[in-house]
Amino acid sequence: MAQDNKPSIAAEPPTTSRVSPRRRPSQKRSKARSQQILDATAELLDEVGVDDLTTNLIAKQVGISVGSLYHYFPNKHAILYALGERWLEQTRLLLEQIDQWPLATLSLREFVDKVVDQNLKVYKKQQGVLPLVQAMFAIPELRPLDQYHDDMVIAAMAKVFKQLGAHKHVHERERIARAYLELTHALLLVVVTQQGQRAKRTLDDLKWMVEALLQRHLTDIE
Repeated sequence: MAQDNKPSIAAEPPTTSRVSPRRRPSQKRSKARSQQILDATAELLDEVGVDDLTTNLIAKQVGISVGSLYHYFPNKHAILYALGERWLEQTRLLLEQIDQWPLATLSLREFVDKVVDQNLKVYKKQQGVLPLVQAMFAIPELRPLDQYHDDMVIAAMAKVFKQLGAHKHVHERERIARAYLELTHALLLVVVTQQGQRAKRTLDDLKWMVEALLQRHLTDIE
């Protein structure tokens, strides 16, 4: 059996001067203002979407001048990039936690329930996550975030699936992890936009599909 190669994922997504912040805030007050800008942007994403989002609207939401906002970020895309980085950091932390779970002691049903529920918490925590993810895919300057997200999840889950008992070549486990990613990512974005029983039924369907996917490969001993 081939050994896994350690995935070559950068510590953080690549960036360019067009989406880099004006400065990395170091003082407590500057950090708080930067987070205010990101929080206001997330709120506006839910209200007006990406196309109608402007730096003027963001500055007004925060209660500062556009000039003050530009001390932190050079443009709208830079703010969206920073917001995407914040969401990806929460995803990265969850993947690290999953790697520490006692996977050998969990049944497949227990694992699926836990992994999907914990992922949903990350999606729900980021306000405006649906338009943010759409922007990460559609806007060229933000696409490195989308690719980084996919690479990070695939590499981590391929490792997890091995611990669960999928004794396959790393490339096959990465293929399965890609299917897992596309399935969970798409439907969790649906769940966060739904309410009540509708959301619960979609979540139950997602868990059923993930369990069916993994059941096939965990019992298919080569």
